[in-house]
Amino acid sequence: MNIPRILLTAGASGSGKTLLTCGMLQVLKNRGLKVMSFKCGPDYIDPMFHAQVIGTPSRNLDTFFTGKEGTRELLAKNGAGCDVAVLEGVMGYYDGLGGISTDASAYDVAQVTDTPAVLIVNCKGMSVSILPYVKGFLEFRGDSHIRGVILNQMTPMLYPRVKAMIEDELHIEVYGYVPKLTDCVLESRHLGLVLPNEVAELQEKLHKLADVLEDTLDVDKLLELAKQSGKLPETRNNSGSGAKTTNAESVAAVGFGTLNEDLDFSTCSGNKSDVLGKSIRIAVARDEAFCFIYEDNLQLLRDMGAELVEFSPIHDEALPEHVQGLLLYGGYPELYARELSENVPMRDSIHNAIELGLPCIAECGGFMYLMDSLESMEYEKFPMAGVFCGDAFRTEKLSRFGYVTLTDGTAFGEQVGDIPAHEFHYFDTTDNGDTFTTKKPLSKRSWNCIHSTPTLFAGFPHIHFYGNKKVAAAFLKACWKFG
Repeated sequence: MNIPRILLTAGASGSGKTLLTCGMLQVLKNRGLKVMSFKCGPDYIDPMFHAQVIGTPSRNLDTFFTGKEGTRELLAKNGAGCDVAVLEGVMGYYDGLGGISTDASAYDVAQVTDTPAVLIVNCKGMSVSILPYVKGFLEFRGDSHIRGVILNQMTPMLYPRVKAMIEDELHIEVYGYVPKLTDCVLESRHLGLVLPNEVAELQEKLHKLADVLEDTLDVDKLLELAKQSGKLPETRNNSGSGAKTTNAESVAAVGFGTLNEDLDFSTCSGNKSDVLGKSIRIAVARDEAFCFIYEDNLQLLRDMGAELVEFSPIHDEALPEHVQGLLLYGGYPELYARELSENVPMRDSIHNAIELGLPCIAECGGFMYLMDSLESMEYEKFPMAGVFCGDAFRTEKLSRFGYVTLTDGTAFGEQVGDIPAHEFHYFDTTDNGDTFTTKKPLSKRSWNCIHSTPTLFAGFPHIHFYGNKKVAAAFLKACWKFG
């Protein structure tokens, strides 16, 4: 299948990737094109900005989580039917595992998906030196997949001469420039950019940026470049995230048939298809405090037969009725510690439900919410749900950061094998669990983590279900038993 697409990348974080990606998405949307966006790597916040522009969930492409086949599958499935897809890189173009490998880098995604990349160059303080900078990226690998350049923070007066130098000497297309824009800056905080709903007049800023980019970028040529992308393999369910499929098609699409063989569903039903046919209702925490969610995780659960119901631990007083499972993903509970603590009915509702055996996955911020207490950013301690006898507290630096592999443990009582995961948090707890051994790739570092029981899977690591679908299957099996 053909999905026209480009990958916008840069030499380092802070080069303007997210802002220019959002501006480009707005340009394409203004032209009436059906656009899909993707973020390379495990980041949650950048896709939220993408979604604000295009009006649909953005997705992640991460070769550490999903490998080559899974990454291509997700691109094909989620990009099906769009006119053009825009991928945003992660960190510097070649920055990957452990800071010493190109694996799981934006370059790796470009290679795996055969997507042309456009290098965004922050030109502040450079002119002729831009050429050796670009040349280094072009020649570092035999096929860099870099097919063009955009010059950021470039003056209109200097641009034509620098463009001519680059194209004459390096024989690569320059697709335009972006002048210095003081009124379109996106602010950051301790886990990345501030959230889109916190940016004043975000839509107005993006429309203003799109107007600039229409004048300074050669959008028509970029669209032509997007059409030069390699073909993606057909998938068994590539009709997009909104597709309705039969039960049998859903099973085939997510590989549940194989999982049924690996995980014994005999205690649930004599007929395996009954497990998928029965409606399993799962509560998903989603509000200002809990918003770090991989959309593909939710869609996989839907494909497996689950009904998802969103609720707010800040604003609602109790869990949704008649649920058989609970998802507490990460976010910024530390910014809303007082509000979460003052909502005593919700804290009691979640505590009591988990104590009664409601299956639950709690990651990072969601895990901290289940502790006895949580410190705010001002080091003030607030009571939380009290599922675990421990405290969540602020640290002065990243406690644990980067990709990890969870080994030697069980999920909801099932042997699921190794689980690729990611950690990124400035908080820690006095009881992180010890069910799994956590190993850093390309490193000898390891530690214990995760509270795992037949009904609970809680800890700091973030998990992408496409990295190990057995975790999702084990969760749904526990939900089926509970219901």
